[in-house]
Amino acid sequence: MFGPRERSQLLSLFGSLFIVCLLLCGIASAAPSITLSRKSGPPTSGIRVSGRGFAPNVGVDIFFDTKDEVLVVTNDKGEFHDAGAYAPRGAHPGKHWVTALERNNDKGAQEPFLVQTDWDQFHFDPQRLGVNPYENVLSPKTVHNLQLKWSYTTVGGSASSPVVVDGVVYVGSGNGSVYALKAASGELLWSYSTQSGIFSAPAVADGMVYFGSFDNNVYALDARTGKKVWEFATGRQVQADATVVNGTVYIGSYDGKLYALNAKTGAKRWGFDTSFPVIDAPAVADGVVYLGSNNGYVYALDAQTGSQLWSYFATYYGVSFGPTVANGIVYVGASLGPIALNAETGALLWSYFTPNPVFSATSVVNGVVYFGATDFNVYALNAYTGAKLWSYKTGASVYFSSPAVANGVVYIGSYDDKVYALDARNGAFLWDYVTGDWVDSSPSVANGMVYVGSDDSNLYAFSLGHSDRRNRQGSVRPDLRTLRPDFNLKMSKPDATPSRAEL
Repeated sequence: MFGPRERSQLLSLFGSLFIVCLLLCGIASAAPSITLSRKSGPPTSGIRVSGRGFAPNVGVDIFFDTKDEVLVVTNDKGEFHDAGAYAPRGAHPGKHWVTALERNNDKGAQEPFLVQTDWDQFHFDPQRLGVNPYENVLSPKTVHNLQLKWSYTTVGGSASSPVVVDGVVYVGSGNGSVYALKAASGELLWSYSTQSGIFSAPAVADGMVYFGSFDNNVYALDARTGKKVWEFATGRQVQADATVVNGTVYIGSYDGKLYALNAKTGAKRWGFDTSFPVIDAPAVADGVVYLGSNNGYVYALDAQTGSQLWSYFATYYGVSFGPTVANGIVYVGASLGPIALNAETGALLWSYFTPNPVFSATSVVNGVVYFGATDFNVYALNAYTGAKLWSYKTGASVYFSSPAVANGVVYIGSYDDKVYALDARNGAFLWDYVTGDWVDSSPSVANGMVYVGSDDSNLYAFSLGHSDRRNRQGSVRPDLRTLRPDFNLKMSKPDATPSRAEL
């Protein structure tokens, strides 16, 4: 017989075992769940998927929408980790669904993934390529159906190029304000006023908005609220667009300097003095900053220190717009047409003559250079030889509007008050829209929409008509019971995300 003390210990032990059993049963019967390494991104984004609550040692298919992409096997705890899925290249902007489903039954879990093809700084990226490689809604076959979706009126003209991030479009205005608007509707979210005009395009990175003002300052704002985080005083007006790379803001001023600033604090890291106004964005590639100045020179600087690597005298009229860098070549508009320089040495590779100056930036994609000139033409040249491929004549000069290229279409503004869409292959006219004044602003293309400002003080947003089925947003959440596994899939080791080349 057990004494009172022994009985108490046994009851306590049995109670503990009972609780453990309940917990184990709860774990075993818990509903499956998955987590994604990222919640949003452009088409071709790699997504690491991890799951728990599945049956032990069973096959689990990972779907993006209804496409079965990966087959993994759970461990003896019913878990799997870092299975490599991806957003297909054809996934339209909007909400999509990642599903993990046990093979041969309907037990699974789902999480949303937001496909976005954002345009987060002037000319899209730090290299200033001017190309959105993810656009998959607008194309030469659909762009003729573009319609005005909304416009927003500012004061003092809208020469600033808009940028689009996380469903918000940011743009500066000649009245000294930066506006944050809902990209889908044009509804004002917030505005921030400086003491003078804003002609530079904002740049958005890590939840911050960066831009310069004619009040001589560079600003950083909270992208969600519009509240000022920091400002940096230069010696004169700031017209240049900011380039943001790896926690550094590179921006020029009329005081003749290019500044490298800490993106979080605004602290100066270094400055490079050209002695003449720097009025446009630099390009940054492979640890080198490429810069144009009104002294007519193009410079290559070490991105970490600002030390000069080389310089090239391009034009007596000054370099109004910054360089573009692609495949080891630097492209710059000049007084007698664009030039191409060796990115490593600064040696001239080729030049192309235009009868009037080129004041806008070039765009480069698929071995072709696109640009507008003040001789009323938009040009396409072979990027490696400078040979002319085609030209298209607008109704007036193309001054400061730089081309945006996306999915086979070139978008550009002109002093004939129009924004154009041309076929990138041959320059054929596809679409245009007449605004109320000159179009100095450079278009941006994001999430199946085109955004551009006009000197009539309006920002315009265009999208395909509702009747076009290609204008759908995202996808419907799949029913687990309707998903069908791909029995040709080989078992995947859940330890790597597919490379872009595999997509």
